[in-house]
Amino acid sequence: MANYLVEDTRKVTTHRCIEMKQQGKKIAMLTAYDYTMARIIDRAGIDIILVGDSASNVMAGNFTTLPITVDQMIYHAKSVVRAVNRALVVCDMPFGSYQVSATEAVTNAIRIMKETHCDALKLEGGEEIIDAVKRILAAGIPVCGHLGLTPQSINKFGTYAVRAREQAEADKLVADALLLQEAGCFAIVLEKIPAVLCARVCSQLSIPVIGIGGGPADGQVLVGQDMLGINDGFKPKFLRHYANLAETIADAVSQYVSDVKSGDFPNANECY
Repeated sequence: MANYLVEDTRKVTTHRCIEMKQQGKKIAMLTAYDYTMARIIDRAGIDIILVGDSASNVMAGNFTTLPITVDQMIYHAKSVVRAVNRALVVCDMPFGSYQVSATEAVTNAIRIMKETHCDALKLEGGEEIIDAVKRILAAGIPVCGHLGLTPQSINKFGTYAVRAREQAEADKLVADALLLQEAGCFAIVLEKIPAVLCARVCSQLSIPVIGIGGGPADGQVLVGQDMLGINDGFKPKFLRHYANLAETIADAVSQYVSDVKSGDFPNANECY
């Protein structure tokens, strides 16, 4: 399968992400957790692949992202990196791997980078984790921030509702975004916030803002299985389905079962 939808086939880097914002070019980002899917979406022209801690939900069936471990994230990220030629690969640091102390954060960050060969890491939070962000950046590791709805804090929020509707929380989000930029982050993901607030952050930052449920931004990110309609039970307002693969796969498997049981598969041309 050849690359398509890509005029510039150079490797995407953190520098190029900032350059894309400066040039007004939108950034397309999707999650992937395995070699096969990463290979397909990289060749299809995706700019950034996020090895998200959403693997906890999508791949392991957990209700939240909290249970996934550093070891599990390393397994998924290694699988993705092996498949990718062009996209920037960003790996989530999972819950508990950077909140305890800045020292533990940088230790885990270095381990993830060394064992996965990914390009950058993503951490959730602002002022509360800024020391960890600074230590990781000081170690030479690129960091993508994540503000708004931060799923690792879901037990504190108690809901997946839109964040920062109130002025105080909105102002803190802007301050946190500026803090992350000042620390040296190359991009920030803003999840499930009012579109007007997302636009405000985009206008104030010189680094790219990647939205998910935040309205127009410098780029967008979705969970691959969600936008492909594999996870067909998840239908939030911000999600656009680009395929209905759950139905396609189910139909294919149903036909396979029928062919096996009827003796139609394998036929003479499918035997050695």
